[in-house]
Amino acid sequence: CIVSSERRSRMDMKKRIHLECIVLQVKELVLDNCRSNEGKIEGLTDEFEELEFLSTINVGLTTVAHLPKLKKLKKLELSDNRISGGLEVLADKCPNLTHLNLSGNKIKDLSTIEPLKELGSLKSLDLFNCEVTNLNDLRSEG
Repeated sequence: CIVSSERRSRMDMKKRIHLECIVLQVKELVLDNCRSNEGKIEGLTDEFEELEFLSTINVGLTTVAHLPKLKKLKKLELSDNRISGGLEVLADKCPNLTHLNLSGNKIKDLSTIEPLKELGSLKSLDLFNCEVTNLNDLRSEG
């Protein structure tokens, strides 16, 4: 269900989803380096009921608000996008997330990541190269 890397970079996201997911029983979907449509994942719907892993690295996302409900999703790769907020929707749309990678996004303050506390199964949160990691509040004293 994976398209070769040569073909990946030249197609739009909707076409890529169609090519990778003829059958909606897909468990892993990799859309890295595809173009999002105005910062949205076009073509991804809540019909992807079995999806456990979604990777959207460097696709130009500005928000996760348009993610469909993906109840079985465990790993979500969102690195190297332009997301700066709106993470509160993840608890409702992806309640079983265990791994979330937000590295290389525009996350600046703690209030932006505060809603992630609602993700009770979350074990791993990657914020590498986000401004929020430079805040003094995050550094341990002692």
